[in-house]
Amino acid sequence: MYQVIAGIISPVNDKYGKKDLVAARHRVAMARLALQTSDWIRVDPWESEQVQWLETVKVLRHHHRELLRSLPQKEGLDRGKAHPAAPTAVPELKLLCGADVLKTFQTPNLWKDAHIQEIVEKFGLVCVGRAGHDAERYILGLPILQKYQHNIHLAREPVQNEISATYIRRALSQGQSVKYLLPDAVIAYIKDHNLYTKDSSWKDNNTRNEGKQ
Repeated sequence: MYQVIAGIISPVNDKYGKKDLVAARHRVAMARLALQTSDWIRVDPWESEQVQWLETVKVLRHHHRELLRSLPQKEGLDRGKAHPAAPTAVPELKLLCGADVLKTFQTPNLWKDAHIQEIVEKFGLVCVGRAGHDAERYILGLPILQKYQHNIHLAREPVQNEISATYIRRALSQGQSVKYLLPDAVIAYIKDHNLYTKDSSWKDNNTRNEGKQ
């Protein structure tokens, strides 16, 4: 249905308030190291560089504007003004997430209803399976997701992978090896900067609410 032309990793702002979150400068650096060999995925630090945490839909709006701004321009006939060239297909921006995110849409006061609608109607989702989560049931269980289910694409992995960032952080904090779970360059960075260890200073007790600033 689609030809994937690019992927964007957008590290969240430090004000996100999630437990185990290290400073954005480290997360951006690690993501860049992990993507050194990728020819289509890039890291965009814009979200992490804002003065405050931004709701997901606002980050999508930004990247969508940047995507449209990057389209080829052609010289118009009216007073020499530049206009977007007419491509055969205008690129779309989708939010890539795990099935667990679909479940959070059902949590009262976590997401704003208008934001959920804009995300699934204007942008759309690509949803990766998560162990213990039934994406199809989540979609059918929420009217707004059911209405726009044509814009929610479920990525079915032939081999189920239960490795997660949470699992890796926990393993690191317990001194366990994460060899082959992360690129060697990222493992070296974590070791050099003493990240995710019991005596590092990243731990806090904040919670994060998607629906409010």
